[in-house]
Amino acid sequence: MPDSYAHWMLEQEARALLTRLGRIRPFALHEAMVPAASLSTPAQSAVERYLAEGRRELRARVERYLEWLRGPGRAASPEEVQRRFTFLRLRFNVVLSHFDVFAEVITQRSEHDTGVWLAGLDIVAEDALRLDGGYYEAPPLMCYLARGHGAAIRRARTRLPGGGESPAGIIRIPRERMVGSGIASSLVHEVGHQGAALLELVEELRPVLVRRAEEAGELEPAWRMWERWISEIVADFWSVGRVGVTSTTGLMGVVSLPRAFVFRIDAEDPHPTPWLRLLLSAAMGAALYPDPQWARLSALWNELYPLNEDVAAPARRLIGMVRHTIPDFVRLLAGFRPPRLGGESLAEAMRPDDRAPARLREQWERSRGRFRALRDLAPSLAFAIVGQARADGTLTPEGEGRLLVDLLTYWALRSTLETTDFAATRSRVRPALAPMG
Repeated sequence: MPDSYAHWMLEQEARALLTRLGRIRPFALHEAMVPAASLSTPAQSAVERYLAEGRRELRARVERYLEWLRGPGRAASPEEVQRRFTFLRLRFNVVLSHFDVFAEVITQRSEHDTGVWLAGLDIVAEDALRLDGGYYEAPPLMCYLARGHGAAIRRARTRLPGGGESPAGIIRIPRERMVGSGIASSLVHEVGHQGAALLELVEELRPVLVRRAEEAGELEPAWRMWERWISEIVADFWSVGRVGVTSTTGLMGVVSLPRAFVFRIDAEDPHPTPWLRLLLSAAMGAALYPDPQWARLSALWNELYPLNEDVAAPARRLIGMVRHTIPDFVRLLAGFRPPRLGGESLAEAMRPDDRAPARLREQWERSRGRFRALRDLAPSLAFAIVGQARADGTLTPEGEGRLLVDLLTYWALRSTLETTDFAATRSRVRPALAPMG
């Protein structure tokens, strides 16, 4: 028995902690959702394995504490016994915080319709992360909805609260964008952050931009801004490369704000000034997929938000200077050859032939907008085709919404059935061996 009331009390607390820990069950045992709304098998497995390992590690720590408490710890002071228990409780809260990070994602899968659409978006995201060159091993991705108009990502292999690396990428999608082709702009932008990290694009580009700024003379402030904004810019570049004009029209919906915000320059914000960001998106589109549509979008943006005297003179000068350097910056970005691309430029790696506007329009015409003709394409390509049709006015907003809901539902269901068929095949009982002799 413990030698003091403090020893006894803390032993009880440690055992109670073990009891509570045992009540944290795998998501597969307590989250109710239709099968089509489930995470992909790699994502589910990665999350469950990660959380289970955290629980096992904590349980082992608590059991070691109890062994110590009943052995050498009998002679320890109450202060020392309490100090060791406090660290265990803090670790328990870390385990709970990691559980809650993924619970926020998985709980929404039980919402009627929404859960299935999210499963479909998981598939779009994972497709948008794949590049033909096989430059990296892509982690699983999962999506969830949140209030507000901005998307975000907790990248795979980055630190979770309290320590440890996330086993999957978690993408937050604005609920107000469900469901239209504009969702692809936000989704694939966030995918671009994950892709850029896997290719180490920001780390490779930053020194190049710093050198360019040092050599730019009177244009140095503009190049300093490009260096500051590069992490968000490469994600926009990824989005334009994967879904074409859908990225730029979707971005227009995000940055259509009161004028004070559209022309605001914030030295602490990694996002480009919204007015410049839209023009840059169009310029990247024109570099990747030449077409008159990009000039039309830029002209429209200038009509919606003319740069005039109501913008403060210092901001107007800097914005004008940065705008002047957009062509040079886009050439540098598109032609950049990071080591992980094995000699290819960003444009070469990110510009599949089937995403050119003429090809997208041709595929739309050939499909006649029929769900059955689009459902078997790569999901990011299907979004690019639908978004191009919407931008061209050959698809109505109402038709777009219906078509995308059908596509997301189909991709989620197909993935579920393929997984079920695979599992059924793997689990068949092998015939018994014939008796010997």
